[in-house]
Amino acid sequence: MKNDWIEVDNTLQKTFALSDFKEALAFTNMVGEIAERLQHHPDICIKDFNKVSIATSTHEEGNIITTKDRDLVDAIDNLNIS
Repeated sequence: MKNDWIEVDNTLQKTFALSDFKEALAFTNMVGEIAERLQHHPDICIKDFNKVSIATSTHEEGNIITTKDRDLVDAIDNLNIS
């Protein structure tokens, strides 16, 4: 996990700034594909047309950060975005 994810209220959170809405939407879809593959689904929100905020915790473990969350954020960080 890269250092730019922050822990807030038992969730890992990060906001990505993309160039425009189209790129933000494409990124959101890529995150969705990862989530489906890992069967671990984060909260995702597009704000201000180009910012994608992601928050993840493991609900079935009592809304805490687990290995599932760390694996998810690592996979997201490995996406090739410009």
